Formats: sequence, C-alpha cells, structure tokens
Amino acid sequence: MGDIVRFPDPATGRLARPPDESADQAPEPLWRELVGRELHRERRRRGERLVDVAGRAGVSVQYLSEVERGLKDPSSEMLHAIAGALELSVRRLAVRAGRPDALALAA
Repeated sequence: MGDIVRFPDPATGRLARPPDESADQAPEPLWRELVGRELHRERRRRGERLVDVAGRAGVSVQYLSEVERGLKDPSSEMLHAIAGALELSVRRLAVRAGRPDALALAA
C-alpha cells in the first residue's frame, strides 16, 4: 500500500515512533485531537471566546468545544467554516496540526 506518515509529538516536536517501537509510551494522538488542539491554540492566541468563533463559523458552541477537545471528527466543510472563522485556511491548519515546528517557520 503506502507509507505510514509519522506525526511529531506535540509535546516534544520529535517524530513519534511506530507503535511496535514504543510499546511503553502513550499512543500517538489522533488527527482530530491534533486539529482540535491547533484550533484551540489559535482561538486562545486571538483572545476569542468559543461563542464568538462558533457564531462566525455557523456551528454551536457545544460542537466547537467538542472539536477543540478532539471529541468530534468534523467534516471538511465544518473544518473549513471553523478555520475560516479564525482566518486560517484548511491547508494552513493541516500543516500546523501535522507539524508543530512549522509554526516557527511560518511566523
């Protein structure tokens, strides 16, 4: 099939080891968790409330909260709306979620 792409550990920025190499470590975070953290980080950086971003995105506060906490796996349309409410493109959001070190390079 294809190659497995390893994402960096958000805490260390280092590439996570495949599960068979690090059985004693916590599992790699899910994509929805990485995206949620990045949305939360951007909202907080901007000093905005959940209600403000949710209103602009056209989603409920509850839904946005669950997306930020990595509990919901939003559709591409929902991600587009939420990212747009934070003045981010989905592409930029994906890069930031997949490569936390890219923030320093893009700034």
